[in-house]
Amino acid sequence: MKVSVLGETRPGESRVALIPALVKELVEKKGFDVAVEAGAGLGSHFPDALFEEAGATMGDASSVLAGADVLLKVAPPTLDEVARLPEEQVVIGFMAPFSNEEVVKAMAARRITSFSMELVPRTTRAQRMDALSSQATVAGYKAVLKGADQLGKLLPMFMTAAGTIRPGKVLVLGAGVAGLQAIATARRLGAKVEAFDVRPEVSEQVRSLGAVFLETEHDVTASGEGGYAKELSEEQHRRELELIAAHINDADIVITTAQIPGRPAPVLITEEMVKSMSHGSVIVDMATESGGNCALSEAGQTVEVHGVHIMGPLNLPGEIPFHASQMYARNIVTLLYEMVDDEGALKLDFGNDVVGPCCVTHGGEVVHAGTRERLGLQPLDREEETPNG
Repeated sequence: MKVSVLGETRPGESRVALIPALVKELVEKKGFDVAVEAGAGLGSHFPDALFEEAGATMGDASSVLAGADVLLKVAPPTLDEVARLPEEQVVIGFMAPFSNEEVVKAMAARRITSFSMELVPRTTRAQRMDALSSQATVAGYKAVLKGADQLGKLLPMFMTAAGTIRPGKVLVLGAGVAGLQAIATARRLGAKVEAFDVRPEVSEQVRSLGAVFLETEHDVTASGEGGYAKELSEEQHRRELELIAAHINDADIVITTAQIPGRPAPVLITEEMVKSMSHGSVIVDMATESGGNCALSEAGQTVEVHGVHIMGPLNLPGEIPFHASQMYARNIVTLLYEMVDDEGALKLDFGNDVVGPCCVTHGGEVVHAGTRERLGLQPLDREEETPNG
């Protein structure tokens, strides 16, 4: 079986879908042919020579794609990339299926079978394939570093001959994977940390990292499926905002991570809250790609409003590409193993409890039910061969 990797073309994307160590594993242990586009790993600090030493064949995009059984990617393909792919190509990577309408339709039109890393089930068996979690870990770490760099203050407490400097205060909104890593990183930097999440079950994890979990007398809980939060009622959201407002005014750095799959990110920080913050404080809004948790954030920009620096970084994992690629490559290779038989040949079993749910397009159709609904398409008939219902 031939596995191919192209260089990523989206602006700012420096990760690569496969690293040399895993090329070696695929070639020596599985007997795969691996082809990598020349220069694909340079942004992640993996030069071509390392891929060649591991057993990969290097070439241009056309030669890498020729005869490929599976193409591995990081960022969702662009329309131009889809047009270059052979019909009926199998592609695995992030697909952003709920927001990439034209690309999803184009893949279906070219009978491309696509698998989305975002749709890997959040089950115990699929943990090693959970790219959302691995990349969120990197993002949560980097968000705190960016906030600390922007802040004109020290985070740890210092006792010096020139006086005592109090520790900085970090407020983390959303205690999923990214939020927990942000808490851990801020604590390692010496900050005092408070955190809030609408899922009360994460309070123990927050406290285990040395942070204070913010609680309210009122019910603002909203635990959804798969460990995600779900949307609050209007009254619950009002109470949530009151709780945040009571704690944000003395925060030096605020990290926001709250997102709801398939929906705009909830607004957790209003302009009035920003006005209440100290001059020079920082907000790092990690949800700007889905609308943002701060009412004043701008995707991909750092703006100063009422003396507060509001950062809207995009693709934080791409800013630490070496380890982000290392983690992502293990996720995608583990998923790939679910798609091959004992002889190493491609065998797509859509009844597989991981493979089926993450399939987006197949056989000329958009087959993922949630994506079809988002695109306004009618549900597929049961007699049609749908990988995931």
